[in-house]
Amino acid sequence: MRISISPNPTNTIYNPPPKLLYFHSTIYTPFSVYILFLSLVFFPSLFLYLLTLSLTVFVVYMGSRDNEDDPDEILRHNHQMLASIHQGSVEKAQDSHLYSYIHGFRGFAAKLTQDQASQMAKMPGVVSVFPNVKRKLHTTHSWDFMGLSSEETMEIPGYSTKNQVNVIIGFIDTGIWPESPSFSDVDMPPVPAGWKGECQSGEAFNVSTCNRKVIGARYYLSGYEAEEDSVETVSYRSPRDSNGHGSHTASTAAGRYVADMNYKGLAAGGARGGSPMSRIAVYKTCWDSGCYDVDLLAAFDDAIRDGVHILSLSLGPEAPQGEYFTDAISIGSFHATSRGVVVVSSAGNEGQQGSATNLAPWLITVAASSTDRDFTSDIMLGNGAKIAGESLSLMNMKTSTRIISASEAFAGYFTPYQSSFCLESSLNSTKSRGRVLVCRHAESSTESKLAKSVVVKEAGGVGMILIDEADKDVAIPFVIPAAMVGRRTGNLILSYVNRTRKPTSRISSAKTVIGSQQAPRIASFSSKGPNALTPQILKPDVTAPGLNILAAWSPAASKKDYNILSGTSMAAPHITGIAALIKSVHPLWSPSAIKSALMTTATVRNKHRRPMTVDPEGRRGNAFDYGAGFVNPTRVLDPGLVYDASPADYKAFLCSIGYDEKSLRLITRDKSTCQEQTYAAPSDLNYPSITVPNLNNTYTVTRTLTNVGHAKNVYRAVVYAPRGINVTVEPARIVFDRYGQKMSFRVNFQVAAPPQGYVFGFLAWRNRKSRVTIPLVAQVTPSTMGRLI
Repeated sequence: MRISISPNPTNTIYNPPPKLLYFHSTIYTPFSVYILFLSLVFFPSLFLYLLTLSLTVFVVYMGSRDNEDDPDEILRHNHQMLASIHQGSVEKAQDSHLYSYIHGFRGFAAKLTQDQASQMAKMPGVVSVFPNVKRKLHTTHSWDFMGLSSEETMEIPGYSTKNQVNVIIGFIDTGIWPESPSFSDVDMPPVPAGWKGECQSGEAFNVSTCNRKVIGARYYLSGYEAEEDSVETVSYRSPRDSNGHGSHTASTAAGRYVADMNYKGLAAGGARGGSPMSRIAVYKTCWDSGCYDVDLLAAFDDAIRDGVHILSLSLGPEAPQGEYFTDAISIGSFHATSRGVVVVSSAGNEGQQGSATNLAPWLITVAASSTDRDFTSDIMLGNGAKIAGESLSLMNMKTSTRIISASEAFAGYFTPYQSSFCLESSLNSTKSRGRVLVCRHAESSTESKLAKSVVVKEAGGVGMILIDEADKDVAIPFVIPAAMVGRRTGNLILSYVNRTRKPTSRISSAKTVIGSQQAPRIASFSSKGPNALTPQILKPDVTAPGLNILAAWSPAASKKDYNILSGTSMAAPHITGIAALIKSVHPLWSPSAIKSALMTTATVRNKHRRPMTVDPEGRRGNAFDYGAGFVNPTRVLDPGLVYDASPADYKAFLCSIGYDEKSLRLITRDKSTCQEQTYAAPSDLNYPSITVPNLNNTYTVTRTLTNVGHAKNVYRAVVYAPRGINVTVEPARIVFDRYGQKMSFRVNFQVAAPPQGYVFGFLAWRNRKSRVTIPLVAQVTPSTMGRLI
């Protein structure tokens, strides 16, 4: 699998470049595809034999590391395993070896043939062997919109978050631009005493580049270079960020206060990250073309040893995601969470139902929403109509001019339909010169949207109206006066063009608009549930701003210090920043307790107290769109109750999805047994949501609450049942006598009037001060519907 990352992206929704075909992790040019075709047709047996001899990078995953394991002995054992499949040659074993994972978990990465990988998979102690897959990057007023203080400290009324200086956030991404004002260490105290990380020197980056803000920086190239021609590498061979994505995510979560952050004058004002005094540790694993699994696992391994408290990953696999322990992010995060590290990840940018990724229950998976800030350009039509379109173009048309559909300007062998998409060389310059062209866009590539404005400009056009048929709402820095509209608005513009003898238009420069639409809204690109791997676990978990987010940037990517990006990549670091604030106030809380606080205090209503909607159609959202809802950072520090889970609970979860004792022990490296675990189904995991995907008349789920509020508290259950299903809670009243006390309850589902598909509700535990809410999701089995109808 290969995912392309533009070296100068305008947001973080990426597509592979054209004219390349992909087979596993190998790139084939058209000529090599021709040779491949001939070999398949005329010499199929030879081709298959040669394929088994070709070397590919594999991860050999061997489960948890025992604290008593000697790292040198682990490395020696890895080489022995490799030597055994190289006819005893230690030299060949060392040549094939790329990484050994020895801190947070056990395993290694090596170049193997398919046959050698199969042999390795059968060896004692091996959990899984899987190829080195490339992962996809998923990409300030947002904090004001969420209700946090505009001050540097980000204090929340009633709580001191000054301890955030002792919270260390690790970012697995494209690196960092350390000179950005967002990463200044002015007035920051010395590095926390427990920090074990390092500042790795490299190109344009030395040990002294780190400071009291950016306290660690590493980079990982082995997996990337094993798969790709290093000559093509344009990134710095160091932790320095030449892409921009890593600097953007780090500053969103933990950037210092910058008095006048703006994008070419747009969105001007003070901006900072969610936890601006927290420390940053950088793990650069993502390069110009993607992030490889073996590098990601090496970063997880180092981060666990270094002593980070939170890990933030704005990247993930393509949907559908593979099984948990053949997925690098699931593996790394499992071992990180088991050691108390909170791991926050993005849900993905594919937008369709069931497309969410990063599905493991030990991850916090984040969906993306809008804020109440938009970037718009006005489109003035000759009939007096004024239409607002999305844009970051600062160019302005001084006078109105003729407007035509791009289909009228078709050139050469292109049909009018093809030219309507403003493809390269598809426009006739005679017909386009001096005109505003109406173009269409039907794909997800943001680069191609930008490219369409280049095509129109080269054909002599002076403006462009782009009809985005997917209605993504992502603002684009077009190279000419231009604006993007949705399908419905676009059809109205085309109707004016087609029915008017001499239609005209003028497009203004982009401007910042606050409060023009109801917000937050779920972004159309945000990947949605249900969980395609384990439907009993709701994904995504929670929602945060991810549409048109302004943050720090790398001047090496484009000559600017700040940029506006969109994607669940931008949503995840918002949650990372809030998780750091929680950690600063409650340093002993487990990762699952922090997740619970984020989810149970979230809201499913917008700022106008109406149900959140989903772009582009404006339908009412549900838990598959936003998880538990839009995060509320003003409530997360005092959730009252939490749904906690320990590493033992995740072991029980693995047993419930089919792991036997042998496979479980390979992962955990302890004496765990599935007989010790009592979960009858994955839905029994003490998760801050309840999903029953196959409700057969009746079903009961147990949950356990932990009191983290006042010592003495009384809570009552309030249920909004999913349509057609009766839900009861036993007991309906719970009394707590001390802090940390645990109390269990049962939730009973019974089909009343069988609904079609999934239905949604919620359960809240309430007292005078707190409201602890979780989503309820259910789907009735077809057989039950047949019996009850």
